[in-house]
Amino acid sequence: MRSLDIGALGMMAQSTNVDVTSNNIANMTTTGYKRQRAEFQDLLYQDLRRAGSPSSDTGTIVPVGVQVGMGVKTAAIGRYMGQGSATLTENELDVALQGRGFFQVDLPSGETAYTRDGTFKLDGNGQIVTKDGYAIQPGITVPNNAKSITINGSGEVFAEIDGQVAPQNLGQIQLATFINPAGMNALGDNLFLETDASGTPTTGTAGSVGFGKLLQGYLESSNVNVVQEITNLIKAQRAYEMNSKSISTTDEMLGAVSNLR
Repeated sequence: MRSLDIGALGMMAQSTNVDVTSNNIANMTTTGYKRQRAEFQDLLYQDLRRAGSPSSDTGTIVPVGVQVGMGVKTAAIGRYMGQGSATLTENELDVALQGRGFFQVDLPSGETAYTRDGTFKLDGNGQIVTKDGYAIQPGITVPNNAKSITINGSGEVFAEIDGQVAPQNLGQIQLATFINPAGMNALGDNLFLETDASGTPTTGTAGSVGFGKLLQGYLESSNVNVVQEITNLIKAQRAYEMNSKSISTTDEMLGAVSNLR
């Protein structure tokens, strides 16, 4: 009976669904996290009677065929790049990105990674880096005698220096955008890499056309909706149970056949 395999495939699909939803919930407080959703497709169909085939010598045709589906498969796990809310931190090196774009990060491998996590720090040389010590692009170094740091909406970084009336411009944070950001490769640690699916990055300054603005002293929260995720968990659990029930029903039917005398 096909229903044994179909039910098993359905249970596997819903198990993936639960995994994805659980990961969303686990990352509900992760800075800049973008929620994911499992997407499914039906499998091939077995034609027992093809629609449109002749049903007589007089030219009549079958209006509706007989097709039996073979189950379900996970087609994709999409990432949804909607804006997360801005959370006040009052840390002068925390920057929330409001709108399109990613911060650019230099990896030790020489590759450029991209992130929405604006939790920046200073390393021992005064360079602005991520929590893992990776320098942002372009590199910006803060002098030792800086009293305070200001980052405006367009990403310009200013430092108030002892003995100077006007603040010193240290550089400007550049952003990158992608035509298909959902196609980027997630590395973990809130980092992404470009792929053929994402397209090549377009760089520019915050606040210009096609780029979001920066907000100092804030961080972007995840865009996970907890109520929606709990609802998805319940739906996945019920779907899993119904697929399990179809296997149990098939087993009972096979048992009835084997008990025939």
